[in-house]
Amino acid sequence: MARDDPLLIVDAEGVVVRWSARAATLFGRRAEDVLGRQAADLLRDRRVAPASADRLQVPPGLTVGAETGEDGSVVWAVRASSGGEGQTDGAALEALFRESPVGLFVLDADLRLVRVNQAGRAMSTVAVEEILGLTLSEILAPAEPEPVDRMVREALPGRLSRDTLLRVRAGPEQAPTTVLSLASFRLEDAGGQAIGVAISATDVTCQDRIRTRLRVADAVRDRVGTTLDVVTTCQELADTVVPEFADIVVVDVVESVVCGEDPPLGQTARTTPLRRAAFRGRDSAWTHDDAFAAPAYPVGDVRSMPARTPFAQSLVDLRPRLISVRPDAPWLAAEPERAEVLRAWDARSLIVTPLALHGGVLGLVSFYRVAGTPAYVEEDVDTALSLASRAAVCVDNARRFTREHTVAATLQRRLLPPGPTTGIALETAHLHLLGTEGGGGWFDTIALSGSRTALVIGEVAGRGIQAAATMGQLRTAIRSLAALDFEPDDLLARLNDIALFLADERADLPSGDPLHRRRLTASCLYAVYDPFTLRCTVACAGHPGPLIIEPDGAVHRPDLHRGPVLGTEGGTPFATSSLRLAEGSVLALHSAAMPVSASASARAGVLESLSSVLADPSRPLAELCDEVLYTLREPVERGDAVLLLARTRPFPADRVASWELDCDSRAPEAARAHARRQLRAWRVPADTAYETELITSELVTNAVLYGAPEVSLRLINSPPRLTCEVHDSGGAAPRLRHARAGDEGGRGLFIVSQLAPAWGVRYTDDGKAVWTEQHYEQPAADR
Repeated sequence: MARDDPLLIVDAEGVVVRWSARAATLFGRRAEDVLGRQAADLLRDRRVAPASADRLQVPPGLTVGAETGEDGSVVWAVRASSGGEGQTDGAALEALFRESPVGLFVLDADLRLVRVNQAGRAMSTVAVEEILGLTLSEILAPAEPEPVDRMVREALPGRLSRDTLLRVRAGPEQAPTTVLSLASFRLEDAGGQAIGVAISATDVTCQDRIRTRLRVADAVRDRVGTTLDVVTTCQELADTVVPEFADIVVVDVVESVVCGEDPPLGQTARTTPLRRAAFRGRDSAWTHDDAFAAPAYPVGDVRSMPARTPFAQSLVDLRPRLISVRPDAPWLAAEPERAEVLRAWDARSLIVTPLALHGGVLGLVSFYRVAGTPAYVEEDVDTALSLASRAAVCVDNARRFTREHTVAATLQRRLLPPGPTTGIALETAHLHLLGTEGGGGWFDTIALSGSRTALVIGEVAGRGIQAAATMGQLRTAIRSLAALDFEPDDLLARLNDIALFLADERADLPSGDPLHRRRLTASCLYAVYDPFTLRCTVACAGHPGPLIIEPDGAVHRPDLHRGPVLGTEGGTPFATSSLRLAEGSVLALHSAAMPVSASASARAGVLESLSSVLADPSRPLAELCDEVLYTLREPVERGDAVLLLARTRPFPADRVASWELDCDSRAPEAARAHARRQLRAWRVPADTAYETELITSELVTNAVLYGAPEVSLRLINSPPRLTCEVHDSGGAAPRLRHARAGDEGGRGLFIVSQLAPAWGVRYTDDGKAVWTEQHYEQPAADR
């Protein structure tokens, strides 16, 4: 047909009598749907041009003229404008519809298709002869029709859209395989009235896959490695890449790596046991079934990879593999369990890549895609390798932390008391939970002279081996200072000097050493309980104060002076606080990480909870510590959670005896007589009793000669220890010296030191006490 032939002809009755192929292409209507119909009906449908030029407006680019028909009647012929801008626009429109690789869809005012180009037809899942008159969502069959329908509806009043991504199906029952980028345009007549919508669709599947790979890579960098736990890191990887990069992910890790050991080399890794560390299947919304099948081996299962499989080979040569999963693949015969599960999954594509770092094998990652999802291509292998490399770094960091944490925990256990101590006047128990970033918490119970007991709790800032080593140094220093019977505030002052000395040693380390820039600080609480006065003297160095649980179940936290942390130069002096503990009370010392030191808003509830757990006098303290552990709601993450419980007991009255002595020459003889009678009543062995009489005589003699009134003697029998104390009001401490052969005196303390394994001087508010401690075996009848 010539270019100037009419597009369509309308007779005098207004009926369409001719409809050319160009008209069908231009207006999107077939000839059989138009011929014989009234042009006015077509006008109301707005699917063809008006039929009368004298009463209806002619669309731009078209002309209407009267002509003589074949039978001599007058007809109206509609032609494309010749020449000028209209002809150019029409030619451009025709070329666009004929040649453009972009899909073009023209919808009328009812939002139904009236024209589509060849590229648009190729994007449709509907047959060509049935496409006209359908909606856009019916033509493209998107996975989610609502966004498409909304975009088309909003375009008609003028709310246009650009770069709207749409996932379409390759078939009615298939999962999304193609990604289109849609843009909408409002179509108007010469008067500016909306007559339809034009939609352009560009296939951006390749670009979307690239964006997906980049998005997954960014997500792995952000979400994987948030903890220093090997298994958690593997599960983070699986959760991050599903479902955007894989339908199913399985992560297997070398068993020794989970324990923190060095990874094996690739050549020796084939027979190395691997633990199934993580598994993730796609969400139910992405599957045809309500739930997804479980893996062949459960998470936590440990086994070696069978030989002659891509998994074992990837462990050996450390290369990724892209595999098309076929039911008859020979490697599936080596693992019937895996083959059965892969058939249940309907897996079609697999990428297996090692978790490797510096030639060492940390594990293996398997990425699966099932039917309905595009199979992996070579470009995806590079992405899988990049994801696995990032995950390998995180897994190795977690492995190193696990190893350091294990070593630090072992060192810390060796430096702490092996178990609770129970004495005549005090029962103790403890709870120690290592934090994931801890390693510096400690506690101790120290037996002091006079049947007193020191309770210690503290925490070194930092984590790992260095914190545990510093903790051991401070604990040893405290034990050495406690043996000198310092008051709690004096002991903390000297302990602070030791902490400053250790800090100076850190500062002298090479600048490249991490400890060189790390400040040494520690908190500590030191308490001394005296069973005879029922007093507990406490000093704090930046540590939380204790809780006191009364025998009736009341719980309170005393108001104590809290001094600076250890390692502080020029801080305020340490001070002591004296607490009276009734018999049967429980003293609870805890670290800052223990949840009993909750926020102020929750403190009342915490105290009430501790009251219900700790205030039962009929239960052993060890059971109470377990009960506290069971009630913890959150895991310990920072620092160590330490709880030290001490329950006071009445000191048996028949186990202690004291006498006031005259400060004269008869005092030693009277002291020996008192001691002799009391030791006989306690059925102390004769040799020990004789030695105690000599010790008593020498100590009382020194008190009379060099001390000041008043002088008293006290014997404490707490088998297997026997304590002798001589008190006087003088402030001068006795000094051990070795007398020369001609000296008549000076041998008293030397004799005492030979008879008693331990002796010392303890200062009190009204003088001093010189004490000795002996050990003896209690008769079987008295045990």
